[in-house]
Amino acid sequence: MPVLFDRLLKLKEMFNSKFGSTPKFYVRAPGRVNIIGEHIDYCGYSVLPMAVEQDMLIAVEPVKTQTLQLANTNPLYPDFSTSANNIQIDKTKPLWHNYFLCGFKGIQEHFGLSNLTGMNCLVDGNIPPSSGLSSSSALVCCAGLVTLTVLGMNLSKLLAKYKGLQWDKILRLEEVQAKLDISLEEMLGIVEETLHPEPYSPEEVCRGLGISLQELRTQILSPNTQDVLIFKLYQRAKHVYSEAARVLQFKKICEEAPENMVQLLGELMNQSHVSCRDMYECSCPELDQLVDVCRKFGAQGSRLTGAGWGGCTVSIVPADKLSSFLANVHEAYYQRSDRKLTFEKQNLFATKPGGGALVFLEA
Repeated sequence: MPVLFDRLLKLKEMFNSKFGSTPKFYVRAPGRVNIIGEHIDYCGYSVLPMAVEQDMLIAVEPVKTQTLQLANTNPLYPDFSTSANNIQIDKTKPLWHNYFLCGFKGIQEHFGLSNLTGMNCLVDGNIPPSSGLSSSSALVCCAGLVTLTVLGMNLSKLLAKYKGLQWDKILRLEEVQAKLDISLEEMLGIVEETLHPEPYSPEEVCRGLGISLQELRTQILSPNTQDVLIFKLYQRAKHVYSEAARVLQFKKICEEAPENMVQLLGELMNQSHVSCRDMYECSCPELDQLVDVCRKFGAQGSRLTGAGWGGCTVSIVPADKLSSFLANVHEAYYQRSDRKLTFEKQNLFATKPGGGALVFLEA
């Protein structure tokens, strides 16, 4: 907290220098790392993320005009201003301010709001970008909380559940399990019984469902998968159901806290990486090597996180091995000649579980 307090004071000074006034409040949202549960959330299953200590901060001053002015403490991200009541987001360009606009506009549209007041906002973040630690999501969350705070509203949660859907209405693997009313372990048995490990062709999928190729492409496949020639249904389903089971096992171990808890959690993380690598095929040689290096130098478990195909790994490391772990991983992985130029201090760091989103009011 002392470090956060110092950052808030510095942010206040920079805000005053930028806008010539004092912020009325500050919003914080943390980055997060997915400890276990990869590529199963959009299949309807729970994952187990953890907030990290690195975060996104925004200093805010509501103003009487309807102009939204955004600035960033990082000079790589240029200033931006627009009307608070005419938000236009250019989806073709991943500009930093678009993430703020998404959170702002999301609240605006959800509550059907108009004539919103403008505000001056100064953003500061220490989450490594493009690392699988949700820096962009933290900025979106911050923006939503900023908007709600200005409006004096509270967050709400909505829960929905599908019931009694036919196969052509079922969109997620979790719905198959729910309709059959069986366990994840039993679902893995069904995968073994009904799907073969060899890839399926579009024609075989069509025969199994009793539909035409045109129906497959227009009713089931997404625009970016319509030209796919093979479908690894067995591998993907096996990963989803086994990974969902690992998340529940991970949660149970945390709740029961046995003496060998760290070892057991590490084994689940290792199994998760193997499944991501072999069944879901979302790893890459660099991630596999980094996982091996982390395990070699003291990690009880290590796995890719942040969806994979690059990005980062998350490792569970005993506190008494942390210093040597960081030094050895840096030496073994980042000191290679082809990686020296890309290494930054933020590339390798330790974190304990961080706090959630907060609003700080200026006294």
